[in-house]
Amino acid sequence: MLWLVLLIIEGLIIGILAKIVVPGRNPVPIWLTVIIGIAGALIGNWISNYVGVRHTSGIDWIRHLLQIGVAAVFVALATPTYTGRGRARR
Repeated sequence: MLWLVLLIIEGLIIGILAKIVVPGRNPVPIWLTVIIGIAGALIGNWISNYVGVRHTSGIDWIRHLLQIGVAAVFVALATPTYTGRGRARR
């Protein structure tokens, strides 16, 4: 059960960092930011494992950058969906 809590916290952190990386206004809600961060973390881990940089001595900077990069792509893809919400359409 602890792994699930840690995954949600990691997803929140990576999702927020991904929103910071993507330029412009990002009206993606917080629940979707967490889901995007979790997906970015999992896919970033898979890519780092495939490339062979998952386990290094010290902090795994490349793995973390891959996680944030994947999440940033997902934020950029989700932003157009939420850009027009909340306004009356004519």
